[in-house]
Amino acid sequence: MRRALLLVLLVVVAVTGLLWTFQRRLVYLPEGTPGPAPAGARDVTLTTDDGLRLGGWFFPGDDAAPAVLVADGNGGNRGLRAPLAEALQERGLSVLLFDYRGYGGNPGSPSEEGLALDVRAARAFLLEQVPAARLLYYGESLGCAVVTELATEHPPAGLVLRSPFTDLAAVGSVHYPFLPVRLLLRDRYPVEEQIARVRVPTTVVFGTADTIVPPDQSRAVASAAADLHRLLAVTGADHNDPVLLDGPQLVEAVVELARL
Repeated sequence: MRRALLLVLLVVVAVTGLLWTFQRRLVYLPEGTPGPAPAGARDVTLTTDDGLRLGGWFFPGDDAAPAVLVADGNGGNRGLRAPLAEALQERGLSVLLFDYRGYGGNPGSPSEEGLALDVRAARAFLLEQVPAARLLYYGESLGCAVVTELATEHPPAGLVLRSPFTDLAAVGSVHYPFLPVRLLLRDRYPVEEQIARVRVPTTVVFGTADTIVPPDQSRAVASAAADLHRLLAVTGADHNDPVLLDGPQLVEAVVELARL
């Protein structure tokens, strides 16, 4: 019996060690390279404070129109978000898409601290195009955490959070209920805690059939927001359904906030 218990303990320790070591490969899922810039955009390079050069696309809008900084979710690359940027550009807004470190052929490895540097490089680029008073942040899933943290230090004119989770451990526990996720995670992304300190008009968009981020977590983020402008529940939509990528309700929610 003792030998069996010892064997089980050794297995648990080994599995826990592997999860600790490789956990970021489960969180960050870069895929492919984005290819050439769309016709209405131009290639740009962002330089982070720790010296990395990140690729991005800038979609110029109308003169004096607001600009939208888009922070991606944890998968793919900026090419997947091009239809959203094009739809917003058609409505007159300027848009910046960029890839985090380790994504889209960029150097470096993603982490909470690294993504915070990356989004600050994106903001610095946009401030060369528009004043801070006309700058909006848009976050998708993991990107909600990235722009919310940025907003605690550099508040935008408005904030759109699409499918936000309360914190990374909370959503991780849903998908790995058999693991001590909160004890293991290196990256925390405490969205619910931080959004309470962001006093700018905030719109939260989520799908009622989301199987990645539980809808209740997105509702909790909206409830915690210091200045909630609008809560938009897209009926029947899952996390990666087209309606939540660049659908008309989503686009209109961003444009509405930009007009405030």
